Amino acid sequence: MAIYTKKGDKGTTSLYSSQPATSQRISKDSIRIRTIGSIDELDSFLGLAKSFCLDLKIQKIISDIQRDLLTIGSCLAGSKLRFSKTKTKKLEKMIDVWEGNLPRLSHFILPGGTPLSAQLHVSRSMARRAEREVTALSEVEKVPDSIKIYMNRLSDFLFMLARLTNSDQKIKEEIWVGKKK
Repeated sequence: MAIYTKKGDKGTTSLYSSQPATSQRISKDSIRIRTIGSIDELDSFLGLAKSFCLDLKIQKIISDIQRDLLTIGSCLAGSKLRFSKTKTKKLEKMIDVWEGNLPRLSHFILPGGTPLSAQLHVSRSMARRAEREVTALSEVEKVPDSIKIYMNRLSDFLFMLARLTNSDQKIKEEIWVGKKK
């Protein structure tokens, strides 16, 4: 079977349908498809970040997030899957542990450090963009609260994971202090 179907050649795509023969086609530029695309971009970039990681525990954490993002994309595309609020609780627990073990922040930090940390910082900003898309979608269509909350927490999680990977490698964070001229 070929990867291409030619069904999207005119700028439309279809969502999940319980009856595929009657599935509705929507514009590839719709807010729903843009939202799913932002989540897909984040998922792909996390795959890139994971390729820089040698720590099996962190690789698993990133893989789990990728699975969560695929579930979210599937939910937003109309599947019958559900996204549990326990996923957010899991992120919060890890954030709390890491925050307790890392130096307290009193300034903004510059994204960077190790290649993995730098990739995680980019992923964090992509998560914020995906969250904005989810928010925009939720203003015109029903989006489960569990997805909105998870997407909000995910960027915080990725920020902390970036900090943790720098700390593990003994990389000092570079702070930013705004200066008045």
